[in-house]
Amino acid sequence: MHNVLLQYATVLILTAFVGTEIIAKVPSILHTPLMSGSNAIHGVILVGSMLILGGATTNLQEVLGFLAVILATLNVVGGFVVTDRMLEMFKPRAAKTKETKSDEVPQ
Repeated sequence: MHNVLLQYATVLILTAFVGTEIIAKVPSILHTPLMSGSNAIHGVILVGSMLILGGATTNLQEVLGFLAVILATLNVVGGFVVTDRMLEMFKPRAAKTKETKSDEVPQ
């Protein structure tokens, strides 16, 4: 049991380092497509965590499943917010001012 836990911890730490190195080297122009792909993956993770939560039988499984659903949901929503902000940066300034004026309610 202890050996398996050590293996899982090693994989977790290695993936954190590799992921950080990969993301740090991505140019900013590729950030939005990368985030879109990441959002799709996190959507699958969210569905998987809901399935796991649905099959939970003990209190510990329910708590961990619920935590997984919450964290996956935060990941998906946060990814879409970041992607939306990145896409806003690529809009021309004239389009931004037109949107702002059209959003205002006439009095």
